[in-house]
Amino acid sequence: MKSTTVKLFSLLTVAAALSACGHMTTTQRNTAAGVVIGGAAGHMIGGDTGSTLGGAALGGVIGSQINR
Repeated sequence: MKSTTVKLFSLLTVAAALSACGHMTTTQRNTAAGVVIGGAAGHMIGGDTGSTLGGAALGGVIGSQINR
């Protein structure tokens, strides 16, 4: 039961987060994607909070500069 509840809550959270991106500009979408990808890469490489935050910050900056 708990597993089903967690999966349902996760699905609803992802759906709500994606629906919030409908009115974003291209630069805002690229920045958000850069933050997510950079944060994941920073965590995989460094494995600690500082690496995750640094990767997210760097990814956000790079994402915001794409297609300018």
